[in-house]
Order: sequence, then C-alpha cells, then structure tokens
Amino acid sequence: MGRVTSSTADLWHHYGRTRAGTDREVPGTFFWTWGQDAGPGPEVLGDLTGRCVGDLGAGAARHAAYLAARHQPARVIAVDASPAQHAMAADLYGHLAPRLRLVYSDVVSHLHAMPAMYDVLYSVFGAVDFTDPGKLLPAAATALRPGGRLVFSTLAHYLSGAAAQPDVVAADIPAKTPYGEAATMRRWVLQEHVWTKILDSAGFTAIAVNVLPATGEGPRTAATLLVSAGLPE
Repeated sequence: MGRVTSSTADLWHHYGRTRAGTDREVPGTFFWTWGQDAGPGPEVLGDLTGRCVGDLGAGAARHAAYLAARHQPARVIAVDASPAQHAMAADLYGHLAPRLRLVYSDVVSHLHAMPAMYDVLYSVFGAVDFTDPGKLLPAAATALRPGGRLVFSTLAHYLSGAAAQPDVVAADIPAKTPYGEAATMRRWVLQEHVWTKILDSAGFTAIAVNVLPATGEGPRTAATLLVSAGLPE
C-alpha cells in the first residue's frame, strides 16, 4: 500500500495501551535515554520552579506528569497530535490539572500560536523525532521567551544499527494503522553536527550534544543523543 502518514491515520493508536492498562501511577523517575533506565534526569532542564514548560510529542504524558507532580512548575503543557495518545493521557493524568494541561494539536501549529510563552521546551523521543526540524525548530524558537531552553533526546543511530543521516533527511519506518494495516511514518535520525547546524540556523545558541551509551542488550537497543540549546537573553 502507499505510505500512510499521521495526517490520514492515527499511527500511534496502539502505542502504550498495554502499559496504560496496568501502570497508572505518576512515574517516580524521569530519564532521557532510549532504554528509560539510566543516565541524567530532569536536572538537565534546570530549575523549573514557577516556569512554563512544554512537552513536545508527549504521548501518554508520563514525563509531563512526573514534572507536574514532583517539581514546582507554573504549568506543564503536554502537546500531542495523536487523538489516541491525548485520550490516554487524559485518562491517566487528567487529575493533575491545572498544573498539567493536555493539548491535542499539531506541535508546530501549537508553537506558532504561543509566541514567547514558554521558558522550557523538551522532547523525549517525541515530536523532534517525527517532525521536519526545518519547521519544528524555528517554531520552538518562536514559542520560547528570551533566554529560554530547548532540550531533547533522540536516536544517535537507527535501531538497526545503521548510522544516522549526515544531512537533514528523514527515513520511512514501519507502523500500523488502528485497523492493523501496514503503514510508514517519517523519523529524523541525524548526526550530531546536523542537529547543531539546524539549531544554529533556527536562532539557538549554547548548543550542546552529549552521547548517552545504550543500556542493556538486544537488537533494538540504541545510544541516545541528548541535545540542549538556548535562546539569547
């Protein structure tokens, strides 16, 4: 069949449903790594007290719920374009309102509608992975206040072990529609210098990229790039 994208089907319909049926608690940890079991935690975001924080591509909003419940932000806004993921997040963590706000929206559109509203934006293998960075990163710069920060984790290489792209090129990866039909979605897996270049082009400064080694063993383990950048004051 032809390539089906999130604009024609909710390709995240099945993701996380099994876990949501048994694990409904606010998480006790926050990790950036692909394995979600090691490495730095929320301290990478800085002091969130009284800050407006955005989770880009929040999925079931587990990371956002952790920050809302265990730190003291003014608000955490968890944005996701999947109706299924948004509904799951509302079911799991709707009780954390108003500190946690769940928004069903295309991330780029949301960011453009929120100029200079955020102090911190972050993504844990979220929208930064699945959105054209030429559109997302300038939109993030628009939505951040002067001195604001963007932090995200992304794959350092493909899950197959193949090297990340040396240019801004997306790969089509397998997915399934809500009805189980084969489909594909785009994912950006880029080398460190590529992320640095496009962040710089979007107006970010103080760009830092750290490689977090893979944890565990198996065919789908992966190293993580942890990327942070800021806007000038």
